[in-house]
Amino acid sequence: MLGRLGVFMGRHRWWVIGLWVLVLFAAAPLAKNVTHHLTTTGLDAPGSRAVWADNQLAHLHGPPAASPLLVERAPYARVQAWASRFHIPTANVRQLSDGNAVVFPTHVPGTAVHAFSAYATHRGATLVAVNQLSVGQRVIRDTKSTLATSLPVALPLLLVLLLLVFGTVASATLPLGVAAVGTVVALAVIDLLENSMTLSAYLTDIVSFLALGVGVDYALFISVRYRQALGRAGADAVTALHEAMGQAGRSVLFSGLAVALALATLALGGNAYWRGIAVGGAITVAVVLVCTHTLLPAVLSALGPRIHWGRVPVRGAARFWERLAGFVRRHPGWAFLAAAVLLGVPASQGPAIRMSTPANLAVLLPAHDPLREAVFEAQRVLGPGSAAPVAVVMELPERVTTPAAWTRVQQIATLIAHDPTVKSVQSPTALASPRALALAARRTPGVPSTLTTALASFAAPVSQPHLAVLYVTSRQGPDSAATLALVQRLDRQLPHWLPGLTTGVGGVTALLHGFNRLTAQRLPFIIGAVAAVAFIVLLVATGSLWQALLGVAFDGLVALATAGVMVATVQRGSLGLLPLSPDSSITPLVFVLLFGLSMDYEVILLHRMEEMVARHGTAAAAAAGVRETGAMITGAGMIMVAVFLALILSPLEIMKTLAIGMTAAILLDTWLVRTLLVPSSTVWLGRWAFWPWGPCPNPMGTRSHDP
Repeated sequence: MLGRLGVFMGRHRWWVIGLWVLVLFAAAPLAKNVTHHLTTTGLDAPGSRAVWADNQLAHLHGPPAASPLLVERAPYARVQAWASRFHIPTANVRQLSDGNAVVFPTHVPGTAVHAFSAYATHRGATLVAVNQLSVGQRVIRDTKSTLATSLPVALPLLLVLLLLVFGTVASATLPLGVAAVGTVVALAVIDLLENSMTLSAYLTDIVSFLALGVGVDYALFISVRYRQALGRAGADAVTALHEAMGQAGRSVLFSGLAVALALATLALGGNAYWRGIAVGGAITVAVVLVCTHTLLPAVLSALGPRIHWGRVPVRGAARFWERLAGFVRRHPGWAFLAAAVLLGVPASQGPAIRMSTPANLAVLLPAHDPLREAVFEAQRVLGPGSAAPVAVVMELPERVTTPAAWTRVQQIATLIAHDPTVKSVQSPTALASPRALALAARRTPGVPSTLTTALASFAAPVSQPHLAVLYVTSRQGPDSAATLALVQRLDRQLPHWLPGLTTGVGGVTALLHGFNRLTAQRLPFIIGAVAAVAFIVLLVATGSLWQALLGVAFDGLVALATAGVMVATVQRGSLGLLPLSPDSSITPLVFVLLFGLSMDYEVILLHRMEEMVARHGTAAAAAAGVRETGAMITGAGMIMVAVFLALILSPLEIMKTLAIGMTAAILLDTWLVRTLLVPSSTVWLGRWAFWPWGPCPNPMGTRSHDP
């Protein structure tokens, strides 16, 4: 069926190519604007009290204390002079290592801070509030810059690798062109989805590099088979296209479906963030599949024998794969043992992985980013917990316009302040009596305007007349065990302190703590679902129960080894990285992509073995599979590595985590599992290798009769 589809696309090639050109022109403007509505939100546990509390905070004016200001593009001495001009003490101006300055508004009138900000901006300085909102905006900015930083490195490297694999200019540029078209269209679809779904700012980079990687790989598999068929004596372009799409196209279809379904399992993550990643990733792979099964055969038909144009002198590695295939066939035990040991060493470190998305978002920024240093300086001056205060939200039985309500708030503030891990509790009850606060909430004439203004940070009497909030600063940083324990303790004790009322602990610390806990709880279900997808796809694609079981087991071993590599590099801080827990908003994606992409190489290898089993026996077919697909599979793996490794140039630590995880996963999978473990276990299985529904091998060709 796919062979006939390929021939149909080839016969109507100019119509197909013309249609894709129109699609590309329509998609390009949408793809260009894809980052406009992406967000850093969605990292939460839906239905939790933290989400309720955070939603209530939207009715307030934010924490009462003004944020420190990072002053860039102005010498420190000049900033000091400007501060003195508006009576801001010299002690409130701190110099950073890069020469920038941080101005702390502590004990300074708001009018003075506002006048200083206007004066400094007018003289060319750039002022940034040192808070989580500004850090989130900086993360989105760096996400947008990742493509501009990484793609110029990835594309030339891809072209060189494709030249090494194909040996001709035409063959090398074709997969790159098809992948580029698929990437642009996939980004355009994501742009259309932005208005109806919560999509993460990370999705742009994930979609771009995933589409580029799988697009090149799929086009490579089909193009290689087309060239092989075209090179046989008497084969014409139509016959070659029918064979390429019927064989390699079938394998690519199964592979793409496996990757798309694997990504779809991320929807089990249970929140908007994971649903967005799941939908965006699955659609991306689907778009690439459509592109490789329609545009690619049309272009191959248009090129015909010219696919060999631009031959470059590349020495083949056929002898290496011939020798390796012979070794695996003669010594399957040693081949299996070597691969198992090489995987077992990093796998032994895998259980030590500790995933966590940091509440202090500044750690995601590059080490040289001034805003990151400004956040850390603010923590040194104001206390570690100042980076992300904990918000205690209360829906009181009385209106906040009554003294009784503020008496209750005062009692709760006192109870929280007695906690040994709490540094301070910001509450309006420290500014005035409950009666004065009640009058201020009513906007009664004669109440000082400063008190009325300050109260807006703690209550919203118009829209939510029963709502009050306290801001709690921990003595430790927002990601410390002590602060997380404080959040849990407050969440557990508030219902007892305020029985029968709605309460919640909000703020970025509580939200991300809930997200980390939710992801940890859902990860086993995600891994189980993606393993089930891999098993079913392999079972349907090969008809072999044993190959499906072994494929899932081998993928599990690679996943554990990949976790071990991430522990040694990201978690412990090596290869120039700062020690940081692998981010729980990106690490599960590494494991899901591992299971999905490994099906690409597994299906290609097993389908080639199946073609030869009936004629040559299992052992010979396993060796032939290594000999004929080894260079292609490892080449495709190196291409995928080049795509993801380019992300190491991203300014964001989270993208570097993705780069290291995917690089380790693909190298371990292609060079050890597909090259050694799968063929050696196939030799061992002999006539049972494709039992019960796969091809029935010739008994005279099984392992026992092979030399």
